[in-house]
Amino acid sequence: MTTSLIAALVVLAFFILIILFSVFSQRLPAWNFRAIPAFDRLERAVGLAVEAGNRLHLSLGSGDLTGTQSAVAFAGLSMLRRVARATSVSDKPPVATAGEGALAILSQDTLRSASRESGVDFDLMNGRLTGATPFSYAAGALSVIHDEDVGANLLVGSFAAEVALINEAGERAHSLTLAGTDNVPGQAVLFATANETLIGEETFAGGAYLGAGPAHLASLRVQDIFRLGLIFVIVAGALLKLLGVL
Repeated sequence: MTTSLIAALVVLAFFILIILFSVFSQRLPAWNFRAIPAFDRLERAVGLAVEAGNRLHLSLGSGDLTGTQSAVAFAGLSMLRRVARATSVSDKPPVATAGEGALAILSQDTLRSASRESGVDFDLMNGRLTGATPFSYAAGALSVIHDEDVGANLLVGSFAAEVALINEAGERAHSLTLAGTDNVPGQAVLFATANETLIGEETFAGGAYLGAGPAHLASLRVQDIFRLGLIFVIVAGALLKLLGVL
């Protein structure tokens, strides 16, 4: 019971700090983030896609929204919204693929919202459920890469070994593939096959690096604060143990 209470208090403190940093973001000093080459390449790919009339493909994986995989799925949706707004002037709007029904519906809603903000028409088929199982989902995503003149692939979601098929399709189509996942075996596959791989927490920082809004920047600030606090607790505990206090 005590452990659950502490966990609940930590989560509550996290969200309160995010709200405070979001509200007072204009008054806070600038926060320098380390450079992540993958996001630099993605921004260039977005610009090139708009100029060349190519399509951007964002794949959200096949994670379940009711479990721990939901965090990386929502990170992917925030990136989809930012990419959709950035490419609103393109002849070919971005297409989103998913391997889970709720994710596909949310991708359609995200694309519809971005289209409404940009004042352009929305096509429901730009958000697709390509398969109900991991490998059928990957097989469906292959046709999108091969048949729809995709210039870059952004894979952010829960993937396992099936993601190698999507990356191979991107390589054959000579399109950039940037990918990140919360699945450890999936990360190993991505590191070996993707052009740019987001490792660990880099996946969840995508919204902040792509300028999705102050809440994303605030979340990174709070993560750094909690990380420093955790380091302090570990070092203090080690010293107290060494001194025989604990």
